[in-house]
Amino acid sequence: MPAVPVTFGCSVNHVAPEHIAEFSQRAEALGYDRLVMGEHVQDGNPPIPRLLALPMLAAAAAATKRIRVMTGIVIAPLYHPVMLAKLVSTVDHIANGRFDFGIGISGQRGTRIEYDILNVPVETRGRRANEMLPLMRRLWTEEHVTHKGEFFQFEDATLLPQPVQKPCPPIWIAGRSDAAMKRAGTLGDGWYPYLFTVRRLKESNEIVRKHLESAGRDPSKFHFGVAQPTSIADDPKHALAVAIDNLGKYATAQRSAEDVAKALCLTGTIKEVTKGIQDRIDAGVRDIMLSFLSKDEQDNYRQLERVAKEVLPAFR
Repeated sequence: MPAVPVTFGCSVNHVAPEHIAEFSQRAEALGYDRLVMGEHVQDGNPPIPRLLALPMLAAAAAATKRIRVMTGIVIAPLYHPVMLAKLVSTVDHIANGRFDFGIGISGQRGTRIEYDILNVPVETRGRRANEMLPLMRRLWTEEHVTHKGEFFQFEDATLLPQPVQKPCPPIWIAGRSDAAMKRAGTLGDGWYPYLFTVRRLKESNEIVRKHLESAGRDPSKFHFGVAQPTSIADDPKHALAVAIDNLGKYATAQRSAEDVAKALCLTGTIKEVTKGIQDRIDAGVRDIMLSFLSKDEQDNYRQLERVAKEVLPAFR
């Protein structure tokens, strides 16, 4: 298998809050490298119930010792940078330096409403993120910070204690656009795409790598990740059906739910999923975050265990 180091994380998005400690401890014992959680303030209208990532990951961090915790993702433009920087530093302390800060600006269908209800103009989201990222790095490393920007203005901000990690937790940038890839290569420490085909993953990694090199940055110190929906079963048809049920909302007039699931998910038997992981490694991915698509929480645990015991050893 790969001659390069590869890390594996798992999503806790579908774990009930009362089970977050138990699930996190199990994932840690099984050898996973990260626990990942995304968020929405209001996911659609009518909304899908969602919890915020930072409080949930604080609970996961407090229950574990080794495994890293990662926002995958926080929708940064919905926050004020001072408050977001303070929240991140707090979680990094709870995790004792095991926190990875994944951010995005949210481009999925039906999510404009969370910008509207927070009175944040959605058309400013990219520019807000570009202003926030270097500003938060200053807030994590400096004292008496004064800032006068397009969207945020304040004077004499000192946020203590600063993060455990120095100079700050790694920042992973999610997205799909050319602007997001440039943001990752110039302002981030990692690239974290979602719902990409293997071909698009390879192309995006090459683009981000070019931005890194143009900025005089070392690609070997950068995280090339992916948020990967995954459905495993001994019956490939059942695994695909679960993926279709979960990702059907992304179907279009040109692309059926089945086509979407086949192109964007890891589905099938252990052997098929192992090959799919290798395909993504060959495309340049080095940090794979598996989001198990399941009918219920017990199925989530089942897939967590099977991957740890039957897939991960092939890559270690």
